[in-house]
Amino acid sequence: MAKTQKTYDEKISDVAKEITHLENLKKKLLQEKKDRDSKERAHRLIQRGATLENKIGNGSDKLTNDQINQLIELAFADETVRQIIAEMLGQNLPESNIEPQIQQSEIGEDTGEKSETERATPDGK
Repeated sequence: MAKTQKTYDEKISDVAKEITHLENLKKKLLQEKKDRDSKERAHRLIQRGATLENKIGNGSDKLTNDQINQLIELAFADETVRQIIAEMLGQNLPESNIEPQIQQSEIGEDTGEKSETERATPDGK
């Protein structure tokens, strides 16, 4: 029996089908990676949020998201904390442009002393 050879058009069609198949496989793999990364991020955020609530202790559910954000900003404004983070990450962090926004009355009872933020501003306000 004589073997029939494929024409160039048939070969081109076969290659085009293979390209389509590989492109679809690529899309599928990219979507799977995106889904996996998203699940990993969600899991990481949940773990870190639980750690934060654990450190705050009882009543953490009474704090608003803005208050939690203020606490985090205050912590990260501290140069010692920034240096520790830089060491953990093995890099130099830029100068902080975060100014603590928590007022003394929001932290606890007012002792009559100026907060660190008030002492840092020239007009004391």
